[in-house]
Amino acid sequence: MNTSELVTPLHLARKALIYIRQPSPHQVLSNQESLRLQYALKQRAQSLGWRPDDIEIIDADLGLTGATVQHREGFKDLIAQVTLGQVGIILSYEVTRLSRNCSDWYPLLDLCGYKNCLIADREGVYDPASPNGRLLLGLKGQISEVELHTIRARLTAGLLNKAQRGELALQLPAGLVRDEIGQVHFDPNRAVQDRIHLVFDSFRQLRSASKVLHFFNEQELRLPRHDRFGDLIWKKPTVAALLEVLKNPAYAGAFVYGRTRTTRQPSGDTTQHRLPMEQWRICVKDKYPAYINWETFEQIQLRLQDNYAEYDRKQSRGIPRPGIALLHGLVYCGECGHKLLVQYKGSPCYLCNYLRQQYGVPVCQRIPTAPIDAYVVEAFFQALAPIELDVYTRAVAAQTETAERLGRAHQQHLERLRYQTALAQRQFQRVDPDNRLVAAELEKRWEATLSDLKQAEEAETLQSYRARPLAARPPDLQAAFTAIGPKVPLLWPQLSRATQKALLRCLIDKVVIHRSARDCVQVRIVWKGGETTTRPIPIPVGALADLSTAAAMTNLILELSTQGQSDEAIAQQLTARGYRSPMQLTVLPNTVKCIRLKQRILQKRSQSHPRHIPGFLTVSQIANALEVSTYWVYDRISKGAIGVVKDVNTDLYLCPDDPATLTAFRDFKAGKLHNLRFS
Repeated sequence: MNTSELVTPLHLARKALIYIRQPSPHQVLSNQESLRLQYALKQRAQSLGWRPDDIEIIDADLGLTGATVQHREGFKDLIAQVTLGQVGIILSYEVTRLSRNCSDWYPLLDLCGYKNCLIADREGVYDPASPNGRLLLGLKGQISEVELHTIRARLTAGLLNKAQRGELALQLPAGLVRDEIGQVHFDPNRAVQDRIHLVFDSFRQLRSASKVLHFFNEQELRLPRHDRFGDLIWKKPTVAALLEVLKNPAYAGAFVYGRTRTTRQPSGDTTQHRLPMEQWRICVKDKYPAYINWETFEQIQLRLQDNYAEYDRKQSRGIPRPGIALLHGLVYCGECGHKLLVQYKGSPCYLCNYLRQQYGVPVCQRIPTAPIDAYVVEAFFQALAPIELDVYTRAVAAQTETAERLGRAHQQHLERLRYQTALAQRQFQRVDPDNRLVAAELEKRWEATLSDLKQAEEAETLQSYRARPLAARPPDLQAAFTAIGPKVPLLWPQLSRATQKALLRCLIDKVVIHRSARDCVQVRIVWKGGETTTRPIPIPVGALADLSTAAAMTNLILELSTQGQSDEAIAQQLTARGYRSPMQLTVLPNTVKCIRLKQRILQKRSQSHPRHIPGFLTVSQIANALEVSTYWVYDRISKGAIGVVKDVNTDLYLCPDDPATLTAFRDFKAGKLHNLRFS
């Protein structure tokens, strides 16, 4: 029976769609009464005049939220049928079932109004094409969207209030457990506690998560983890697992809520981003028992951030690597202020290409690494010289502590294997022998645990894990460790590049370099604590014209050459006055010679070898007589066509000075002779 004047025969000739949705799978299972009310809309459609065969129920979106149309295939099917003009009315228990987002709701109203499709809920029937119907439906859609935020705020208000007190029961990492009354304690398993302590102690010593992973794998140590059911298991460590331990504030005794932020993509997918510590929403310290204090936790986070490899954009230094450049991650450009990269292609150099990458402008600075590194290392030695460190005692204590921890870890591993073997034995002995299906499986488990225990006990490396007292060191070695500051320059060449870089970072915060001239770089070292050291450093250049003192040095060379001084003497005088060659820090005699010859100044002294040797002909004399180039003669000598031996005293090829020699050379040139031999 038709109960609305808006329903016309045109509408009855089309389908009646009943859209059913509930926002979560939990409500689908628990809120059955609401589900029955929505399915009862079929009787409502029949009362409006639709035949049962023309009524279609769309319930493909059960358990999906209405905040977006993404992943709601049922709603997309509804839109498609309305677009094709197959729908006369859409029935939903309330507007919130169709959509809780106005950006999805209003396009549906426009489409229904254009296609002459009615919309009905439990309160009435509406025509989206009429002003009154569109007004009412628009208000219902806005109220539905606001209601979604109201419900969400109401649900999260109590959660946030409980989190502000640190009483919200979040999932705890391995090493912390919650008892029946909600109190958090250390895991009673001492092996788990010691392994977590070992992770933090190893990182503070090795200063890199990847090195900690290598250390754990080298020692065949496992890491306690939780599986998806919350049970404790021992797994092979990974970098991600170690970082999860190092970055978890619960190990520092802090309750933290809001460490991540969820963003929704246009496609409907959500992604989570970790927030920096200063943007954490709630942080309550001293709420859990702590493996490390909060200050140590902050230092670890700074170290992890500093180890990040993308130091050109993130302004972090990165971990010390074995590259030849000692200042990677520490060098800043004095021109634009950005960090410099290290380019190893060709000769190593510090390269400032940030502006080039961003805006396509030319490279800001390109400076060779060798002179900068040499000066910084020299300044580091000078700063370290007056320091005396009791390194030997600390090294002995650290080595002893590490050996004890490793021995205890492996002993705990053996105890765990023995317990698992005893448990498997008890389970096998308690089973009914006639129940062979169960007994066979328990026997197999017992044999597997026995095999693992035997391998662990027979491992030869176990002996090296046990703590042993260190051998006594000679007194002179202990004295060298105590006064290590002045000894560092002697030990420096024997250290690896990574160790050298780590030592430099102990005292140096950053190095700022600015190319003030083609042949000079202004280097400013910023030490830990804020003190600075600035000094101009000469660097190699490609040509004499690039030297700032080229003109003055040329005038001095011309003046001293006209006085008859030798190139070696002139080079020594210029070096004493502070001049240099393009590629060297001193003036080379060859540089003096090149400048002198370029100005056509010849030295008034005998030749290094005479041009004419009595009784012999030189290669140049033979070439002039034959009217050929000297290369033609040298080429035949190298090929063996002309056999002549170089004179020891003059270092020249000499032939007898007589007419027969020149006649033989002319016949050789004309092709009458194929070989010439001279003694």
